[in-house]
Amino acid sequence: MHDFNVWAPRAQTVAIAVNGDYYEMQPAHGGWWKARIEAAVAGADYAFLVDGEGPFPDPRSACQPRGVHGPSRLIDHSGFRWTDQKWQAKPLASALIYELHIGTFTPAGTFESAAERLDYLLDLGVTHVELMPVNEFPGEWGWGYDGVDVYAPHHAYGAPAQLKQFVNLCHAKGLAVLLDVVYNHLGPSGNYLSRFGPYFTPAYATPWGEAINFDRAGSHEVRRFFLDNAAMWLRDYHFDGLRLDAIHAYHDRSALPFLEQLAAEVEVLSAQVGRSLVLIAESDLNDPRVVTCRAAGGSGIDAQWSDDFHHALHSVLTGETNGYYEDFGSLAHLATALRQAYVYTGGYSPHRDRNHGRPVRGLSGHRFLGYSQNHDQVGNRANGDRLCQLVSAGRQKIAAALVLISPFVPMLFQGEEFRASSPFLYFTQHEDAELGGLVSAGRRSEFVAFGWHPDNVPDPQDPVNFQRSKLNWAELGREPNRSLLDWYKKLIALRRSTSSLMDGCLDRLEVHFDEQARWLTIRRGEIEVICNLAQDRQTIAASQDSTNPICSETGWQSHPGAIELPPDSIAILGAA
Repeated sequence: MHDFNVWAPRAQTVAIAVNGDYYEMQPAHGGWWKARIEAAVAGADYAFLVDGEGPFPDPRSACQPRGVHGPSRLIDHSGFRWTDQKWQAKPLASALIYELHIGTFTPAGTFESAAERLDYLLDLGVTHVELMPVNEFPGEWGWGYDGVDVYAPHHAYGAPAQLKQFVNLCHAKGLAVLLDVVYNHLGPSGNYLSRFGPYFTPAYATPWGEAINFDRAGSHEVRRFFLDNAAMWLRDYHFDGLRLDAIHAYHDRSALPFLEQLAAEVEVLSAQVGRSLVLIAESDLNDPRVVTCRAAGGSGIDAQWSDDFHHALHSVLTGETNGYYEDFGSLAHLATALRQAYVYTGGYSPHRDRNHGRPVRGLSGHRFLGYSQNHDQVGNRANGDRLCQLVSAGRQKIAAALVLISPFVPMLFQGEEFRASSPFLYFTQHEDAELGGLVSAGRRSEFVAFGWHPDNVPDPQDPVNFQRSKLNWAELGREPNRSLLDWYKKLIALRRSTSSLMDGCLDRLEVHFDEQARWLTIRRGEIEVICNLAQDRQTIAASQDSTNPICSETGWQSHPGAIELPPDSIAILGAA
């Protein structure tokens, strides 16, 4: 027996099909419809008919074994045997986050196969695994940001129980697990929510279509839909936190914004389950109020991605100044990002042609994630180029050091640590030929601003681009892959063993640079980082003993009060 409930406030009739048999549902308070069906047990397939149209999957479907257009399947969350009752995640302040995409992390592309690589992540020094979206999306493969069934794990990755087993095994090995969730839009294919109620509003627009209805008529139940979804991942799947995609695309003028309400409810849930739970936002706002506690007038989010730091670092290393990189490119921008997380704190942004941002005051660097690569910054390039395909090995080592010695919470993107040769392309599998064509055409036109010719942009619908994006783990035993992996391990070990590198105080970081000579130095406690980004060998002043660098390129020479470095190289000085 199972009690079915569905919100369809505008419907005149609602029926449910369970294993092929049809039952009329009865209206209940607030636009809800209910039915108690004796024959429905875990494993039963079902779908709804709204005013005679359908069948449609359950908006809150926990399992879609036949994809976004198929029936939903009942599952029993209480049936899984968890063994992580004593588990507690490490705090974000001491975290090393590793972002991965289940479909390309391993050849098989499943939860089960990803679990086979957990010992590798532990050996690297990872503390938190961040999964790109795993909820049901169209086709067998994709990034997951066009998902439509937000309560159901993607069928091609594995069953709900296999996702739980992945999380359970991570916890057994000491790894926390974060999940990327998308609450700013849903994909077009298989999106049946509008057949049930006002989940979207034309009052606002997003880059992906109509906005989620967070503040218009009916928004009380729409908000509840997404709040309950967040609670489900954290409670029923034991995730340790959520990464919230593009919160700048939330349109919400409520006195209590959805983001703040989410933070408050997750805080309560954390107390109920007895585990630390975190929220990490992706935000283009440069607004520190996102990561300011609610008592001080902020949203109460624990941390956010720091794109200004990435853009400043990337443009210095690559020389790219097209698209949004036009706002960056100097060592001064990089130094500013290191000191205050944001480069733009209210000043004029050429790319936006307006003033942008707000100053960061009194916040720890641990409120921000620092990275040189992530799924967006690699995958949103026309050819999915990784940093190692754009710069010298020396410059990638510089990038790794500046991320791992920064005052921010460091995050790595799958494969960067061993110089993976596989690109991370944008890939989709839309069965609707018209939609697939629109996605392909849109992808080509997107790169005009970056100066890439449309004919050179890989087609997201071509299956080969999904296969090309899978990591080649055989590269671990090769050069230069092995040497770069050793470099990352040394940096991670140094960060862990040095208290000043675990300190998030931004005002304790000293940074000096010479724009013309192309060198930059960072001092954090007893650790000093010296980078030569010039094309020539040069001697750079050092305040630490330079006779025995902790980490360095070959070819350096020590001088009194200075160190001589080859081009595109780095030395890290201080007590070992």
